[in-house]
Amino acid sequence: MAGDDELVRFERRGHVAIFTLNRPKAMNAVSGDLSKRMESLMEDFEKDNDLWIGILASSHEKVFCAGADLKAINAGQSIETPKGGFGGFVHFPRTKPMIAAVDGFALAGGCELVLTCDLVVASTKAKFGVPEVKRSLVPAAGGMFRLPRKLPQAIAMELLLTGDPLTAERMYSLGFVNELVEPGQVVEAALKLAKRIEVNAPLAVRKAREIALQTVYGSDADAWKASSEGMRFLAKTPDFKEGPLAFIEKRAPRFTGKL
Repeated sequence: MAGDDELVRFERRGHVAIFTLNRPKAMNAVSGDLSKRMESLMEDFEKDNDLWIGILASSHEKVFCAGADLKAINAGQSIETPKGGFGGFVHFPRTKPMIAAVDGFALAGGCELVLTCDLVVASTKAKFGVPEVKRSLVPAAGGMFRLPRKLPQAIAMELLLTGDPLTAERMYSLGFVNELVEPGQVVEAALKLAKRIEVNAPLAVRKAREIALQTVYGSDADAWKASSEGMRFLAKTPDFKEGPLAFIEKRAPRFTGKL
């Protein structure tokens, strides 16, 4: 059995952090120890100024994450953390973008981990679903409000009320999946997507993400206010000057992400 420090493997690739769920014998079911490990890694990720983008992947060749560890729940063990909630992730106060790299089934809480990410790369063998209603439960780790935000309402209701999964191809056609690739290629495809983000000013990326999430269901007045505040914040940073200067000097910008 994997030690606590191996339940989620961590790897650095330049400015990109890769978090790999690693309970293969349990199909990456989320236990209390896995949640604690993930939250600890997320704390370090947020504090590290040299890490700008994260990728959430799986070590299992068929399953991204099967959801909650029901054996742990039946034994009366908590599988959530105070700050991050389920998986130490779904409620974590994150500022940096995360990409889900899904190469198998993402069901129940596993689907909710994907929903927590900002972008999704999936293989053709991936499936997404929230079957909780089949067990007289509900997807309470974000699924009930994040699905309707990321999918047409009728499709979100289909997933929530039938509990039946949808294929990666279907989810790609609905705009839930950003890139659809062949099996075994999701991490490399996610890294390529991360590199497209990495060339941009990291603080601007975080601010754009923050305001987009804040305002998607807010009023126009609140959206304009948040947009103006975002520009005022960025104007105080070194990267704000570096972007236009690099354009004038016809060179690639050298962003630092420093405040």
